Amino acid sequence: MSFFDDEETATRTPAPAPRPSQRSQPRRPQGAGRSLPVDRHTLMVRRRVAAGVGVVLLVIIIVWISSCLKSQKSQALKDYNQHVGALARQYDENVTRPLFSTLSGATGKSALNVGVGINGLREQAKELASQANGLSTPGEMSGAQRNLVLTYNLRSEALSKIASHVPTALGGNKQAVTKLAGDMEILLASDVIYSQRAAPLVQQALADDGIHNVPTASSRSLPNLGWLEPSTMEARLGGQSGTSSSGSFTPGNHGSALRGVTVAAHALEPEPAINHIGGGGNPTFTLQVENSGEFPETDVKANVAVTAGGKQYKASHLIEKTEPGKTVSVDIPLAGVPQGVAAKIEANIEGVRGENDVENNKGTFLAIFGK
Repeated sequence: MSFFDDEETATRTPAPAPRPSQRSQPRRPQGAGRSLPVDRHTLMVRRRVAAGVGVVLLVIIIVWISSCLKSQKSQALKDYNQHVGALARQYDENVTRPLFSTLSGATGKSALNVGVGINGLREQAKELASQANGLSTPGEMSGAQRNLVLTYNLRSEALSKIASHVPTALGGNKQAVTKLAGDMEILLASDVIYSQRAAPLVQQALADDGIHNVPTASSRSLPNLGWLEPSTMEARLGGQSGTSSSGSFTPGNHGSALRGVTVAAHALEPEPAINHIGGGGNPTFTLQVENSGEFPETDVKANVAVTAGGKQYKASHLIEKTEPGKTVSVDIPLAGVPQGVAAKIEANIEGVRGENDVENNKGTFLAIFGK
């Protein structure tokens, strides 16, 4: 080996060490570590289901709210009808009855007591007019409310005029008696407005809302038309009936009342209810007659009339005597009443001498007679 060979060997660059072979690594799937994308069709289905559920919930909410509103509306109409009835009953009990009880035979009473009593009734009528005006009124009852307010305003006006004319009338002044009879026309006008406008409009509003068989209380401030006649007015103030009936008569509270009617143990319900009555065409009506006055009454006549098939069938019974505060049963048979057709039954207790309020003496019923 020569010198040059050694030098060449010394200066030669050592060959690089071989790189370790790299083992092929498996490729990670694309998207590893996150959820797979949702299929477009599945996404649309989910959206549609969610939208459908939302619509159903919205409809349920709307129906629920509508039901609540309707329920509130119906209850408001019923409440108004109840308030109207309460006013009617208060007026009948606290004004009408004591007024005509005070006027009957007023000339035989203390003028001071009569005046004080009627002034108190005037204030009561004024208060009821105020209550009528302040009723909470649903929009559907606005027409009824206008007529109701007019009814009670007229009654309040009538009581004011009656209170001013009574003292002079009790002194025997015929002109004052005539004016007093004229005041009664205001009461009559109020009764017409109530019965022909206020009460029917209440019933119409109830029916329009689907509310049926909920009656509106009746109300009368004038017991009968006899009070419109000056001569009758003068006679009644003196404790007379205004007729030429003979016999002894004690001034005061006289009267009868029909407390119920039954047929074959079936208690009749007043119209508009329809009574289905068995037993054939020869029914016997049992009338419950009460002496609602303060004195015994004699020869009290009870009547029954049935209108059916274009004909009327009548019968009567004369009660020999009734005692104050007691009720008697009167049987009145009828024959030949048609079966299977609509019939109208009218029961009536004729007024006794000195009786001024005969509204509670009668009852009207609808029925169908059958076997």
